[in-house]
Amino acid sequence: MLISQMDENALTDALSTRLLYDVEDDGRDGDCIVVLGSNLAVQYRVPKAVALYKAGRAQKILFSGGNTWDHKTAAEALVMRAAAIAQGIPESDLLVEKESKNTKENALCSLLILDRVFQLHTIRRLLIVTTAFHMRRAHLTFKTYMPPWIGFSLCAVNDLTTRADNWWLNENGTRRVRNECKTLIGYVKSGYLIDQDI
Repeated sequence: MLISQMDENALTDALSTRLLYDVEDDGRDGDCIVVLGSNLAVQYRVPKAVALYKAGRAQKILFSGGNTWDHKTAAEALVMRAAAIAQGIPESDLLVEKESKNTKENALCSLLILDRVFQLHTIRRLLIVTTAFHMRRAHLTFKTYMPPWIGFSLCAVNDLTTRADNWWLNENGTRRVRNECKTLIGYVKSGYLIDQDI
């Protein structure tokens, strides 16, 4: 079923789970790990990126995000970078994009950084790190707005309340997943994101 054929107001729990969570890490190495920012990125996403880097999956990590959280003055990308340094990653292997305010801007603003460091035409694969329930939208956003020759490995991270096996058991998880499904389907139907058969 295509995402554009879904009715965002009539999704079952099973279809919502399939829509958001039916993505897997293919285990392939890439040119760079791209970590999307959030208010809990240091807790969940940075450790995943560090593990991927230490496993040799890519030689650079790009932290993307310009929002500030919890009364901090530094952009989320800078906060994530500091956390990665504290976990032993060399500063020389860390890149920062601190202008983006949403997922689309994560992709668009990261393009310039990636081009400056690698030259876009040489990039073959990026490892995307974000929370599991956000991965489908992140993937489709990068596929929509990045050059078509770039492939993506989807390195999803689980948080406590929005995992594939528990999101419907708590109010926070249910709200976040329902909103994410509506956003994703709406973006695809409007042409903001490319369609996909799930």
